[in-house]
Amino acid sequence: MTAETLNPAVVDVPAAFSAATARRLATVERAMYGAAGIVATVGPQMGNPWVHGGAIALGAGALARLWSRSRSDDPGRLLTTAYRSLPALGLSGAYVAALSTPGASWWEYVAPGAVAVASAVAAPFTRSRAVRRAAANLPATLPNRGEGPRPEGFAARLAQHWAEAAATGTTTLTNISQYLPDRPDFEAVILAQPGEMVPGSLDRRAVAAVFDVPEEAVTLAPIPGHGPGRVAVRVAPVEYTQRQQRQAPGDQLAALWDARVAAPKGVAPGVRLVDHRFEDDRLVMRVEAPDSDLLRLPRIQLARALGVEDPELLMVETDGMAQGVVTLYREHPLLTVREATGEDLVMDQHGRIAIGMRHDGRPARWPLYDTELGALTDLLVGAPGSGKSVTLLTLLAAERINGIVSVVTDAQDGMSLPEAQGRVYHFGAGQAASAATLAAYSAVAAYRQEVSAANGWASFTIGQPWDLAILTMDEINRMLAVDSGLPAPFRKWVAGMLGAGQITWRKVGMGVRIAGQSIHLADLGDSEKIRANAKNGSVWLGRVNSSMTRSMATDMTTGATEITPIPKYFGVTGAAELDAAWSGEEAPTGPVTAGTAWLIQSGQPYLSRVWRAVKENRSYPGLVALMESADLTGFTPKEDAVFRAAYTEALPIAEAVLAGEDGNGGGVNMAALVSELEEINEAMDERRASRVPTPPAPARTLPDLVLGALAAGQMRTREIRQAVGAGTEGGPSSKSVDNALTQMQEKGLVVRVAHGVWARADQTSTEQP
Repeated sequence: MTAETLNPAVVDVPAAFSAATARRLATVERAMYGAAGIVATVGPQMGNPWVHGGAIALGAGALARLWSRSRSDDPGRLLTTAYRSLPALGLSGAYVAALSTPGASWWEYVAPGAVAVASAVAAPFTRSRAVRRAAANLPATLPNRGEGPRPEGFAARLAQHWAEAAATGTTTLTNISQYLPDRPDFEAVILAQPGEMVPGSLDRRAVAAVFDVPEEAVTLAPIPGHGPGRVAVRVAPVEYTQRQQRQAPGDQLAALWDARVAAPKGVAPGVRLVDHRFEDDRLVMRVEAPDSDLLRLPRIQLARALGVEDPELLMVETDGMAQGVVTLYREHPLLTVREATGEDLVMDQHGRIAIGMRHDGRPARWPLYDTELGALTDLLVGAPGSGKSVTLLTLLAAERINGIVSVVTDAQDGMSLPEAQGRVYHFGAGQAASAATLAAYSAVAAYRQEVSAANGWASFTIGQPWDLAILTMDEINRMLAVDSGLPAPFRKWVAGMLGAGQITWRKVGMGVRIAGQSIHLADLGDSEKIRANAKNGSVWLGRVNSSMTRSMATDMTTGATEITPIPKYFGVTGAAELDAAWSGEEAPTGPVTAGTAWLIQSGQPYLSRVWRAVKENRSYPGLVALMESADLTGFTPKEDAVFRAAYTEALPIAEAVLAGEDGNGGGVNMAALVSELEEINEAMDERRASRVPTPPAPARTLPDLVLGALAAGQMRTREIRQAVGAGTEGGPSSKSVDNALTQMQEKGLVVRVAHGVWARADQTSTEQP
């Protein structure tokens, strides 16, 4: 009983040479290659047609034999034939190449020698038996799942496995060609029954399931010249694995981007990864939107698609149309910043200073002045502890260094910016002083406008004849917010002065900077102008408590970049919070993000952080030193006179308006207040030199009208109705008057002296009408 009887798959191969025989044969073989190399080197130069023909015939014969072996089912014979053909093909190829090239180049002498040396090292004829035996001992690639003996050869076993699979139906696998004897990679043809087509269910996924390989390792394609009854298939799992292993990081990134971002169901369908570069601490990607589409890159979804746990490590910047740059950092780039220097705060030729650092290491530029627009309107929004005060103080230091007139108000009685007290031209502390400062600033603007109009100046140039001036109003929400508790006329007066000034002040070199905790319209006195005009300057959006404030900032951008909330701490991600919730432990904390903000300029937002400021004894000595490093700049003598006179005139007006109604129609003699304001306005009309914007008269409510009517003495209910215009067009109803009297009686504003007879509480008398 032979080995072939026990195992039909065993292939008859010759026995290997002994060691001594192999050495002798290798020596002879190497000598032959040396001689052949010499002939191949000098032969093309001899001009002997017999030598030429022999060299060409040698290569042609080797190719013909190799082709005949490629159609055999014995992989061992194919491998040994290919191994033995290398010297003949190499020398013949070098000979033919030299023969077909005119002249004698250096490579014509080097190439044959190189082939001869390589052939001598390999000794393919001597060692081919060992290669043949190794190929014969390779294990079967696929198991035999059918009944009966295992079919012989790789192709036969593969065809049987295909026929046994339920997914293949009635199709057969033919023309099987294995790429290499030691690998299961192959190509074949799927053949349907005559007159039928290969079923559509037999796709890449089904073929991958039949052979238990990754779906990406399967390729299906139609066969030119044939119908749907034949489909070419290629299954190459080893090649796919090696390709994945050889894939460079850039290729892996491109594959990830295409699969999770640019795919039809990705976070940004069709957005192309144009270029990228790897650096030590970050990955920078250049992306582009599809043709005719605007770029949309949702930051949180993009971080999720790229497998980034902390979205704060991913930054997105766009041009507002189709181009964008996505940067992914190892750690947050704004974790540490240095302190500001005097050089940082000096304006460049474009009127900008370096207020801090951008996420990519470039300086964050803040324009104090625009050569085309003139003075600017800036808006700073941030919750307590967000770094808003440090940012304002840094800007004030820059104004003093650059010779800008700094006018500052702090509605929180000077507690928000105490370092500015005495270090700026004027500092107004408190709500009344802030409103009076705004009115005085408006008066100076009106004076400059009068002079400019008289001289025909249509724009402003620094120093010709006035210096640039900037009004900084901190805690503006305390003066404008609907729920601030301040009288509506006061809020309307302040919002009106701000709204009007934003439009006209820039042409006379007077800018305004508004800072608060919210930019919702209700917190800005319902004035859309205040927020809208901030688009012409810079918007600093720090950590805020209101999601509505974040959404309101969206209309200041182009919409291509998503503005996400700034967390309180660096590195504390939602995943860390989730892990803490799962384990029942305290969530970790990190360095605070104070000073980190979205800086929005010309509709383009980017993440930045203001220069660091060290706090000592409840103050910032570094910023104080920067402010005191330059001389204080003030208004010209004429402007100073206008400002001081207007401030002196506006302060009592502001205090009077602040002492107005408490929102409930009681507690103050509104008739007396209205009369007082009318007298002030008349006096201001007489003094034409006054430039203080007049506050609106307080709105007279129904209780105010009733009190005004009762000022003449006791009245009956019907007389009160007639006095306040009940029943007339636009007047209140009789029932409203009766209800108002009842409510005013409960508040102690009026008393009922008799049935149907009323009098003011401060004029009560026992006399009957």
